[in-house]
Amino acid sequence: MDFSQLFSGPYSFITGYVFVYPFAMALFWIAGSILFLRTKELKSEPLDIEAFDWPMISILVPCYNEEETIEETVRNLVGLSYPKKEIILINDGSKDGTGGILRTLSEQYGDVRAIQLHENRGKANALQVGLFASRAEYLICVDSDALLADTAPYYLIHQFFKQGERVGAVTGNPTIRNRNNLLSRMQLVEYASIIGAIKRTQRLLGKVMTVSGVVVAYRKKALVDVGLWDRDMITEDIAVSWKLQKRFWDIRYEPRALCWMLVPETVSGIWKQRVRWAQGGQEVILRHWKVLFNWKQRRIWLVYLEQWFSILWAFSWLFITLLLLLTATTLQEMLFWFTFSSFALVFISLIQLFIALSIDSRYNGKLKYYFWAAWYPAIYWMINTAVVIAAIPKTISSRLKGGYAVWNSPDRGMKKKVS
Repeated sequence: MDFSQLFSGPYSFITGYVFVYPFAMALFWIAGSILFLRTKELKSEPLDIEAFDWPMISILVPCYNEEETIEETVRNLVGLSYPKKEIILINDGSKDGTGGILRTLSEQYGDVRAIQLHENRGKANALQVGLFASRAEYLICVDSDALLADTAPYYLIHQFFKQGERVGAVTGNPTIRNRNNLLSRMQLVEYASIIGAIKRTQRLLGKVMTVSGVVVAYRKKALVDVGLWDRDMITEDIAVSWKLQKRFWDIRYEPRALCWMLVPETVSGIWKQRVRWAQGGQEVILRHWKVLFNWKQRRIWLVYLEQWFSILWAFSWLFITLLLLLTATTLQEMLFWFTFSSFALVFISLIQLFIALSIDSRYNGKLKYYFWAAWYPAIYWMINTAVVIAAIPKTISSRLKGGYAVWNSPDRGMKKKVS
């Protein structure tokens, strides 16, 4: 094959798509982030906590093999100043000492209850059990490694009253608290820039791909209306987000509701996490494909199609890369990815990262980690391609197999105090 065919021959469309799609989406996320900042965040009035009669909340914490993190999380939740709360810990058949720790914590604190399940049936099932046991109309679900800012529950719950009865969920703003190596610092940049920018932009569109499972508040009535969480889906947060929005429940993003979490600090840990996320997204778009043929669901079309475009991009990138490796005969051809177009992609990505980090630094000073952003574009695209492709057979297998989507406790990395 003539190498020039990559640009002017039958493969030119694929090559163009590989470059144009991420460039266009970066501009889209930049514009969305800035617009959200100007129309939403900068116009948000300070919350007067003392002036509001806060309702009862139930904080649900599902656990599976979390003996190393759960005690710290519970002590954080108990210490929150929110006046009316109950904390429900659900042990989903843990094989380590989690069950005993939960029992001790429930005996030590009056507003903590522990539910012991004897078999691992997945996070969605554990959350359902917690909902049945809860006494409040508003639920805040947090992961067992999460530390909430004291103001986070106030900001989350206030959205339900500020925005009206159609608000079914409010997603918070997770940030990384372990920053010990390159991988964790890159993820800190990712959460602030890629994930934060996407949520801000999607919120402007009126629909979001997913709430943040690590910290999210739900209206119980909305969950009951959509049939609760799907227990056969690997990512319960993505699945329930789509169910809520298809029933026209609104999902809000509250960047001031901060939550510190732990992330994997090993390649294998990140790989397992990202494959799970990709599988969850693929399961959702396969289950909800009919939204494209329902005019009433038109506001979610862009979010749905963007998922397919991302999958198509991953295969396009892989195809062009393999074609290059198999056909390049000169050093110049082998350095194809180091062309002006490639550097333009990296440049626009760094601009996006800088803008998004600047916006999020209003809450937690992440801009000082911008140096680590330089590593991100070069690695992200390769990892994303591999993850998307690896998740496809898992998605197909899970859809054919059915049953409970059980979970494993992820790699939590090495803990470090929040700074």
